[in-house]
Amino acid sequence: MLLERKNVVTFKEKPVTLLGPQLRVGDPAPDFTVVDNALAPITLASYQGKVKVISAVPSLDTPVCEMETRRFNQEAATLPDNVVVLTVSLDLPFAQKRWCGASGIDRVITLSDYQERSFGQAYGVLVKELKLLCRTIFIIDDKNLIRYIQFVPEITHEPDYAAVIGAVKNLV
Repeated sequence: MLLERKNVVTFKEKPVTLLGPQLRVGDPAPDFTVVDNALAPITLASYQGKVKVISAVPSLDTPVCEMETRRFNQEAATLPDNVVVLTVSLDLPFAQKRWCGASGIDRVITLSDYQERSFGQAYGVLVKELKLLCRTIFIIDDKNLIRYIQFVPEITHEPDYAAVIGAVKNLV
């Protein structure tokens, strides 16, 4: 049974329940298994030695998630080669691939947690009521320690991009 956490975030101003642990800055990043757009399994170790910006979003087919992923795609172009920007959602990999192609997303790597919800459960961002991920940003350093976490209090709002990019630049 997964830990249930209430009053962390809201969706359309109504509190929702998050499933999984409350991770903290300084914690070792939990492993996970998601799939890329070709259905190949991806784990935390797939990006060993890199600084990882992980953007968890409900669905790329929503306006805020689209804006967020486009913005991180632009920001990724300004970051060093040892930084990888990952967007994780429960969208099917085929939909992610189609969306990225249509949207010109070429720097952000989209990953799907639809098979096992491994990422959502390990990182405590799976919304019980919606069966989607809540909008959260994790920055994990090259030694797989969590260095930054931003839970967006209202899932329908965008994250604080300046704070995220500032935290990345402080690490590299």
